[in-house]
Amino acid sequence: MRIDFFGLHAPLGLRTNFLKMDSNYGNKQKHESKNPIQQFLLNRFKSQVYRLVNQADPQSVLEVGCGEGYMLDVLARRGVRASLTGVDISETAIEDARKRLGSRVILEQKDARDLADDKRKFDVVMMLEVLEHIPQPELILPVLDQLTTRYVVLSVPWEPMFRGLNFLRGKYVDDWGNHPEHINHWGRREFIRLVQRRFELIEAPMVAPWTLVFAQKRTE
Repeated sequence: MRIDFFGLHAPLGLRTNFLKMDSNYGNKQKHESKNPIQQFLLNRFKSQVYRLVNQADPQSVLEVGCGEGYMLDVLARRGVRASLTGVDISETAIEDARKRLGSRVILEQKDARDLADDKRKFDVVMMLEVLEHIPQPELILPVLDQLTTRYVVLSVPWEPMFRGLNFLRGKYVDDWGNHPEHINHWGRREFIRLVQRRFELIEAPMVAPWTLVFAQKRTE
């Protein structure tokens, strides 16, 4: 038996308690925080993602696990000239994204593997701040490889920096700064090595406290 989450499947029995997203922990809370330091870091991160996508000069962009559409909103507002699509398994998140994005972006409550099974392809596939939530994340990379014609843009928290900063600001102190929905933890080099198992690294700009990777399909 399988259950769906974040636009992907997970075998039942693996840790999935993060599916019950608490508004105190979730993506929406992060992006709408009034903390000026957090907003500075997020805006720098978003600017780098925009730069990488714009650099790819795509005709189509897919965000897997798009949540409430914050990053797609950035791409649309900054004039990325591409068809923008977002998928997420959460009905609530997709409804929120539709209110934010209107007709500027194609939004689907769907499993990413359904798109791959349908042979749909996108010039750039983004998966931002999702892999840390997923059991067996190495199994997701082939799905992303199926979906993209060339590029992927991926990010995860940069550990242990991410946890350390949380602890210092008094967040998740009982878990030593670990976000309660994160089940995977990578240092920068570890995550880059994971991505390189499937893709060819182009760039990994510094956007602490996250690791951001821009990579492309391997040539046969």
